[in-house]
Amino acid sequence: MCSACRDPIELGTSIVSEVDIDHLRGWIGNTQDKSDTVSPRLVESFNAIFGISSDPVPGGIAPPGIHWCLAPDIAPMSALDPDGHPARGGFLPPVPLPRRMWAGGHVEFSGELCVGDTVTRRSRIDDVTQKSGRSGALVFVTVRHDYLTSRGVVLSERQDIVYRDQNTEVSARPGSETPARPAAEPAVADHSLEIDACAPLLFRYSALTFNGHRIHYDLAYVTEEEGYPGLIVHGPLIATLLMDLCWREQPERRLVRFDYRAMSPLFHIAPFTVNGRLDDHGKTAQLWAADADGGLAMQAEAEFAD
Repeated sequence: MCSACRDPIELGTSIVSEVDIDHLRGWIGNTQDKSDTVSPRLVESFNAIFGISSDPVPGGIAPPGIHWCLAPDIAPMSALDPDGHPARGGFLPPVPLPRRMWAGGHVEFSGELCVGDTVTRRSRIDDVTQKSGRSGALVFVTVRHDYLTSRGVVLSERQDIVYRDQNTEVSARPGSETPARPAAEPAVADHSLEIDACAPLLFRYSALTFNGHRIHYDLAYVTEEEGYPGLIVHGPLIATLLMDLCWREQPERRLVRFDYRAMSPLFHIAPFTVNGRLDDHGKTAQLWAADADGGLAMQAEAEFAD
């Protein structure tokens, strides 16, 4: 029995126990340091997935979004939950709700990751909160990550993770309680790119990030156990595509801030688009991902250095 539960849970079903939020909040302040290297092979693999033609050069600037590929959780097969994630507990609190997804986050770039860097990701649990509503129970875990190299902190991130007890689509942000249809695209795009959400793309990104979550590659599991219509596109994959669109359209500008919020899932059964519009003053860009019907899946804002 999970120590955060009053009754057993069955992952992959809608059977959940009452959440002991006071126990879970005991994880606030928990810290973890993990190190990794921005190797040429990692950058080459990343570039192959995102269609970046340049070859990695030692000391060269690594593409934005590659930090989500560093220092993944590596657990033995015997320590995996039925959904493919590492068993609950440890650094993250053992939230006893079966559905977990990225809700959004905030990234600040104070420097740049370079090919060959040894990077330490210093992580801290900042908050654990519970919400409830027509969508069922929701638990939000806020994690702070600082990425350090020999040059100091080059990137800081707030990451919001949402846990749910059912697969009702909700506006995935802290405090959201009501199911919602995806909103329409927010503006006319200056730049737009269609993405084929094919199974090989999702599999390769899962492999690159050592992400065993079965919703991204196991069609039988995601449709029969979790009740979704297809494989789910990774939240950080969508966010990286939005960063990449911004980076390619403004190659001479350095990103200093990237805020993103997930609105609704995207699935491999249809293509989707990533879109951007530069604000009139040229310092920020509005970015969004939309499904094949124009429904808003992720919304973001990027800020550039002067």
